[in-house]
Amino acid sequence: MSMALAVRRLSRLRHFSTQVSLRSNPDARDHGPTAGKYRGDRGSSSTKSSVDAQESAKFAALSGTWWDELGPFKPLHAMNPVRLLFLRSGMCRHFKKDPISPRPLDGLTILDVGCGGGLLCEPLARMGAHVTGIDAVEENIEVAKLHAAKDPLTATILYQHTTAEQLVQEKQQFDIVAALEVIEHVPDPMDFLQSLSLLTKQDGAVVISTLNRSPTSYSLAIFAAEYILGWLPKGTHDWSKFLTPEEVALLMERASLTVRALLEEMTGMFYDPLKQTWRLADDLSVNYIAWAAKRGE
Repeated sequence: MSMALAVRRLSRLRHFSTQVSLRSNPDARDHGPTAGKYRGDRGSSSTKSSVDAQESAKFAALSGTWWDELGPFKPLHAMNPVRLLFLRSGMCRHFKKDPISPRPLDGLTILDVGCGGGLLCEPLARMGAHVTGIDAVEENIEVAKLHAAKDPLTATILYQHTTAEQLVQEKQQFDIVAALEVIEHVPDPMDFLQSLSLLTKQDGAVVISTLNRSPTSYSLAIFAAEYILGWLPKGTHDWSKFLTPEEVALLMERASLTVRALLEEMTGMFYDPLKQTWRLADDLSVNYIAWAAKRGE
């Protein structure tokens, strides 16, 4: 990535700082910064639920189609290799694992929050990780269990119909906590990220992927994908819930998670309509993915 691009991203991060503070915590207008509130002891996390009943109902209606590569989740099937490339590379670098090993994630514990039908969990398990997948939609968990049982390498995945907040109450922790294409569906992104942070071991990491709130993302991810091409059911996304990369980085910082990069650990995911494939790219205007290390208390 060019130095000029890195400087522009960092400049945008500073520019959005005040806006994000007010957006994620409206009371800050009257009571000042509240970042400290989000760095409390384990067990002091919010009891709010990250589950939006309306969003859950959408996905419950589609639960039987998770493993249909030509169905409503076709975009996720197509995107999955790129997401896995980012995850595998980041985990091997962070935990000093052998990237050319057939089981490079051997021994690592991974939590997939909002796992759906298990599209991410299964390949991670095949790479040697001890994987737990959770989802607020019970139908999704049942589909994931049935599909994983077909292969001995994925039958070890622990699927649970539960929430991140419940696992925090149980004081569970993992080396890696992933929430891919989830944060844009939760009612309170700050509380959600705080829960993910509390579920992450010290020196572990959180991985988030989502959609940028930009004119380009509205044109491509909503207008084109939902209304013109029909890749997704209409109403799958609410553009107003999308978060910019700068907002995600700032909210992660408040949750004791460090994105060292707008420089190297946040990257775009670009769809090439001619080749009908996804690739990692510097362009963060639509889809992007971020790696954040858990800071010490």
